[in-house]
Amino acid sequence: MEAQRITLALEDHSGGYETTPERVRLADLARFAEDVQTFLRGEAKEIDTQNLEVAICKGSLAIQTTPIMVAPRLFADLQAMLEGQLLDSLDAKRKEVVERWQKAARQTQGVAYTISAPFMQSPVVVSADSDYRGDDADQWVQVERYVRGEIQDLGGVTKANAHIRLPDGSTLRITTEKGLLREDKVNRLYKMAMLRITAEYNVLTRELRNARLLEFVEHSNQVDEADLERLTRRGASAWKDVGSPTIWVDELRGGEH
Repeated sequence: MEAQRITLALEDHSGGYETTPERVRLADLARFAEDVQTFLRGEAKEIDTQNLEVAICKGSLAIQTTPIMVAPRLFADLQAMLEGQLLDSLDAKRKEVVERWQKAARQTQGVAYTISAPFMQSPVVVSADSDYRGDDADQWVQVERYVRGEIQDLGGVTKANAHIRLPDGSTLRITTEKGLLREDKVNRLYKMAMLRITAEYNVLTRELRNARLLEFVEHSNQVDEADLERLTRRGASAWKDVGSPTIWVDELRGGEH
């Protein structure tokens, strides 16, 4: 196969205008450029993206590489995306990028991504109408649950979210409404908190994703002395006819004393 120019394009009208090389939000440009670099390099790093030269083109905002001579896995992955929308045969890093693009295209109206090259019969289009996914998609179920962890980040300029460090050391990103954070009067940053969330849960890996905060749940480790005394009295009343609890338990187990 002759050397190929790969063109990856971002189409975005979500800001009320078409994203072009002349006008693009800086954060979107940085994110797209990082995704392009990750997609081209792949997990196997068969392309040296640090030294790869590109052109920024219209359509809407496109990054076009100089001719790439040898990248058999990249070319095979692009062909596979033309032949079907299951991503399990793709390089792991490329799969992550495409899944991220597919999610963005579904969540934000007017956003789509295209990939094209001379050897491809047609461009790959990731849009709200496409369904690029892994075949483990049905392993994710919607759940509502409580999580407890240390809040390490809270807020955001454009999107409100919280980053929670869970007891196992992992970090869970949770989106929320600005109003919920605005009305919360408690300083929760760098403190343990209990949260009620909705999320997608992988029944195999137990991973949570796309988490959304419903509410902060007030949780106290303080012992209520009145409740403790009440429970103690109930326990004493229930066990009053038992001579020695140790002997009684041993008898229930069939032991000798």
